[in-house]
Amino acid sequence: MAKNFLDLHNARSAEAKARVKARVQRALAEMPIQELQQARHLSQEQLANILFMEPATLSQLERGTDIYISTLRSYIEAMGGKLDIIANFPDGEVRIKLFTDIKEMHSNSDTVCVA
Repeated sequence: MAKNFLDLHNARSAEAKARVKARVQRALAEMPIQELQQARHLSQEQLANILFMEPATLSQLERGTDIYISTLRSYIEAMGGKLDIIANFPDGEVRIKLFTDIKEMHSNSDTVCVA
């Protein structure tokens, strides 16, 4: 006789439940870009509409191996997120802050140079 997953899960110790929860959080924290859209419960059509692009173009973007940071940022923001670039070093992390906010770029008519 098959057992209900919820019954099996509830029978686990608190420590085992905590390990499972931590593993799930790690899996959600690191995922390919095309899976992120699904995890955020957005269809490709919905996301393409938010980004003002065709679904086929969005599909190419998701399968691409090289992407502009501005494009990735727009993709993440369209899902309600915020893109952070973090450099990891043996002695710690550094959050890269070279990138101008997209809203600032659209509100300013001057050219922005990042050096």
